[in-house]
Amino acid sequence: MSETLLHRLAWIFVAICVAPILAAALSAFTGDLQTWRDVLSSVLPRYTRTTLILVLVVGFSTAVIGSVTAWLVTVYRFPGHRWLEIALALPLAFPAYVLAYAYTYLLDHPGPVQTFLREVTGWGPRDYWFPEIRSLSGAALMLTIVLYPYVYLLARASFRQQSSNAFLVARTLGRSPMQAFRRVALPMARPAIAGGALLAVMETIADYGTVAFFNVQTFATGIYQAWFSLGDRAAAAQLSLCLLFFALLVAGLERAQRGRARTAGRGARFETMEKPRLTGLQGALASALCLAPVLLGFVIPVIMLGTMAIGSGQDLFSARYLGLMQNSVLLGAVAAVLTVMGAILIGFRARTRPSRSSKLMVIGAGLGYAIPGGVIAVGLMVPMAALDNLIDDVMEARFGIDTGLLITGSIWLMVVAYMARFMAAALNAYDSGMATVPGHFDSIGRSLGQPGPKLLWRVHLPVARNSVLTALLIVFVDVMKELPATLILHPFNFQTLAVQAHRLAADERLSEAAMPSLVLVAFGLLPVMILCRSIGREDPGRRAARMGIAVKTG
Repeated sequence: MSETLLHRLAWIFVAICVAPILAAALSAFTGDLQTWRDVLSSVLPRYTRTTLILVLVVGFSTAVIGSVTAWLVTVYRFPGHRWLEIALALPLAFPAYVLAYAYTYLLDHPGPVQTFLREVTGWGPRDYWFPEIRSLSGAALMLTIVLYPYVYLLARASFRQQSSNAFLVARTLGRSPMQAFRRVALPMARPAIAGGALLAVMETIADYGTVAFFNVQTFATGIYQAWFSLGDRAAAAQLSLCLLFFALLVAGLERAQRGRARTAGRGARFETMEKPRLTGLQGALASALCLAPVLLGFVIPVIMLGTMAIGSGQDLFSARYLGLMQNSVLLGAVAAVLTVMGAILIGFRARTRPSRSSKLMVIGAGLGYAIPGGVIAVGLMVPMAALDNLIDDVMEARFGIDTGLLITGSIWLMVVAYMARFMAAALNAYDSGMATVPGHFDSIGRSLGQPGPKLLWRVHLPVARNSVLTALLIVFVDVMKELPATLILHPFNFQTLAVQAHRLAADERLSEAAMPSLVLVAFGLLPVMILCRSIGREDPGRRAARMGIAVKTG
């Protein structure tokens, strides 16, 4: 295999990533002007308003929770700060829609909390007011609890990279710790905090399971309803185009903020500072502030899902659930291997032939991380369904053979969607390993008779082995949790854990939905444990920052 062939394969993977996005944009113009007018006058204002409110609330909330908790565990010592430093990343293991199932079971009218309240007070169903969990505010709360670790990881990495000199100078000038934090440390970490908040915002835009379960009308739910409930593919494509524009706008802001985050604090002399110990009321308050997100985002949902699963009477090792796990693992493994292969080839081309075309290649391959899965699914489904129908018509007319759905009825279309969606995550993880390899290593390898393929196999891959394994694990778990693309593209006879959990919850069978949800959480813990391992190291700043970006889950 020649180096030229490797580069051509890299371009093929880039084309696979870009094609669904372009197809989604082009499909929007297949409908007539009347469809556009109906969309603009009826659903678009409502979807825009709801999505914008959700984005603003989640973005602000994750920024506050993530930055405050990161500051506390980085700068101070207080009861439990060592294990809270790790535990604060655990909610990232939960898909937001799984958290929604657990809290609906807990807080809904027939749930344990309201039932206990009625038994204690003797009130009837109409005698009291209780916050409605199935609402826009409830969806914002679920997404905030799950997504604040993005801000926490990046902000904590930024705080650890900051020199203590500036903070100490502010203290000697009479500033209180809170004033020094607000006027010195927070501005220095602002790019990292903004980058984490924008990652959370992109996840919010892409979310379907949570908003659909809570009956919140956003662009994501509108695409699915237009496709399946109304059977209007043109309207679905047009809504996808609107969401695509919105997501790309946010992605551009995230990329700009990430670029500034890389230069924050560069050139400063680094001095460590002895962590002051918080005792008494201050220590208890700091512990409570850091413990609350962990309880809400991990401990309580795990307890509730475990209780629901035990009470459902389902057998995790039954033939049905073993089949669901087999399908999910098979799909995740195939998509992860192909995606990481593409990331390695694209990264190899960008490293060995740095040029404007290589930069465009990396940008094109990474576009999918900002695009919701529903948009990519629509972009694939519309042209592939047309191609399937064309093949069927030709075969029927010439040979009398009914071919059926050759492309849209297979899992390979799902694999293509996952590759387009998660290629950026694999690229980020792979690049984090290759960033530590000096450029002259490539020249040395070539001078020793190692051409392109051997250079990749004998030099690059051994050095980036851990990063490749990390990329495989991240993509594998992301594929298992991906819901909108799977709902649109999966064959009728091919069910996954995510689809099973969603359908059971949609039928209000929350206890039965707990079993597949718990399995998804268990798989989601794997990349989070990698993050926790990075957090526990001596200087995890840059590594945690890269991993925080790479673990973006859909």
